Amino acid sequence: MQQLHFRNYLPFFPKAIESFDLQQYDLILSSSWAVAKGVKKMQKQIHISYCYTPIRYAWDLYKEYTQELKQPKKFFVQATLKYIRQWDLTTLDRVDYFIADSKFVQKRIQKTYQKNSEVIYPPVNVNKFTLCQKKEDFYLSASRLVPYKKTKLIVEAFNEMSDKKLLVIGVGEEYEAIQKIAKENITILGYQEEKSLIKYMQKAKAFVYAAVEDFGIVPIEANACGTPVIALNEGGTAETVIDGVNGIHFQKQNIEAIKGAVKRFETLSFNYQAISQDAQVYSTLRFKKELQEFIASKIDIIQV
Repeated sequence: MQQLHFRNYLPFFPKAIESFDLQQYDLILSSSWAVAKGVKKMQKQIHISYCYTPIRYAWDLYKEYTQELKQPKKFFVQATLKYIRQWDLTTLDRVDYFIADSKFVQKRIQKTYQKNSEVIYPPVNVNKFTLCQKKEDFYLSASRLVPYKKTKLIVEAFNEMSDKKLLVIGVGEEYEAIQKIAKENITILGYQEEKSLIKYMQKAKAFVYAAVEDFGIVPIEANACGTPVIALNEGGTAETVIDGVNGIHFQKQNIEAIKGAVKRFETLSFNYQAISQDAQVYSTLRFKKELQEFIASKIDIIQV
């Protein structure tokens, strides 16, 4: 239950992370999408923060998270997020070096924190998502079914393309709403085990993704299967999807843009083997190597 309602504990996050006693360590490596970068450190310690993003619901998604709230909840949420933003900025001196998980996040770190960072793309288990060159006549979308993922928008677009088959994998707060509006050409599969997800990814003619992601691991997993990705030309997918090579872009989060992208996709051909091969650059081994090299450049001795 705590995992489902973790945002209710947001006011306590700063004190929780500050309670860690890390005095015995020379190096602190935080993996931070919220408050982990605010861990306390001693003067002689080095803190490297692998930053997935500055806290999104306190910064760039503030309006999206608060605009639909009703009073008095809205008042308390806004007050909490104001406190979180202030704390987030006052703890910046606890980080010696930032690593961003994409160029998109690198720009956000600069804008929010006025800090430089180096980009190291996150690891993707490309060895598990293997190439399949025999595609079937359906499109696939898979994600948590929450508003910012824009899966509902994808379903609305395919509702207007009755001759195109779409499969949707995922659960979340929009599951029932999406299920209600989906027409006969759309199948809502809900939660699927990883083996089943991989099977669908391997066989899909294309993977459709409309979210603005910090990086976006799922599209890379689809590419590792040799499956082209139809994605928004913003955020992480603007960097990882190369138009006409491993997928295509659409420019806006609206129905017409998605419909136009699907139409254009069907006029093109793709080299599935080349797509899968190119996805290997995001491997876990590559990530470890780049991270170790970065750490080694910042300290005199590193234990691997």
